[in-house]
Amino acid sequence: MTTIEEFAAGFGEEPGYLDYGRVGPLSTAVRAELLGQYEVLAKARFGTIERMHAENERVREAVSALTGFPAGQIAFQPNASTGLMHAAFGLTGGEVLLSSGEFPSVTYAAVRAAQAMHVVTPVWLETDHGRVTPAQLKEQITDTTSAVMVSLVDSRTGYLADIDGIRQVIGDRLLIVDAIQGFGVVDAPYEVADVVVSGGQKWTRAGWGTGFLALSERAIEHLTPVFSGWVGTGAGELWDEVVDPARNASAFTVSNADPVAEARFAAALEETAAVGVAAISAAISDLAEQVIDLADEFAVPVASSRNAAERAGIVVLEPLPEQLTVLAASLFNHGVTAKIRTTSARISVHAGTTEETLDMLRAALTSYASAA
Repeated sequence: MTTIEEFAAGFGEEPGYLDYGRVGPLSTAVRAELLGQYEVLAKARFGTIERMHAENERVREAVSALTGFPAGQIAFQPNASTGLMHAAFGLTGGEVLLSSGEFPSVTYAAVRAAQAMHVVTPVWLETDHGRVTPAQLKEQITDTTSAVMVSLVDSRTGYLADIDGIRQVIGDRLLIVDAIQGFGVVDAPYEVADVVVSGGQKWTRAGWGTGFLALSERAIEHLTPVFSGWVGTGAGELWDEVVDPARNASAFTVSNADPVAEARFAAALEETAAVGVAAISAAISDLAEQVIDLADEFAVPVASSRNAAERAGIVVLEPLPEQLTVLAASLFNHGVTAKIRTTSARISVHAGTTEETLDMLRAALTSYASAA
């Protein structure tokens, strides 16, 4: 078992980094895995290339440990968007209910599937300032709703969705969850979902080109593997005939994955499992509270939830429109990396965020308050 202090020691980024909601710099363990795998690939000693393909089983087992889905119901994906496309294109009819304010990976998957397949219709959910809640879904769901798509953590508001409550109100309809803004740092009940997708470049700090698609047995039964390549048959390198996709998650793959990417993702998830998501979540919650306290001290309005049960690692600052440029400049001038949008500054903390980084944020807010 790893302590939270040992886990935090694996953060190697420069002080001032507060943008894990965009990308998490590689952890020490992932960097070591990357260098080791590329050394194997560069030397290509006898038998080593074949051994690299075992990383697929390793990464699926690692995802299984954090989601509760059996490894056979998990497929490695190059990113979350590809997994969402597989899920949306696989829907076989009815209406899919989702917010138009979801991250574009979600909305584009639903609309492109409707445009191409003509079997499912996106219906836009009216939300509470971008927050998808069980109560809203209960009010707007209909007999023709076949699926619901939702982000575990909203990219703009930082809101942590109650997917257990959502499951209770939608009944046996398919629940598709984009978990990328919470996977690895939110202790969520993933088992209530039918489809869970995530990428590994954000909070798990595994780098780009990593992700997964996890499917319930019901999802495997109801979703059509529209984009299913030869590796999705389970028949190996089968020549001279084309066979049907396998009846498991591997059907939702097109070709062999990058084994180095699989190894990077596996290393990141194994490191996460060793310390425990609950411990990481608790550390992040404390740090997010410190950011909120700093914002209050300098009278910067906080647009994201102050309720620890409704947030993960994202704190959204939303000053008056005419003061956003001042805030952005203050963050930049003090070396603080954050996501600046048209109306807000998104601060993303992680378990490895240091006191030095928080001091840099304090200095930036001091300058902002003086100028504003």
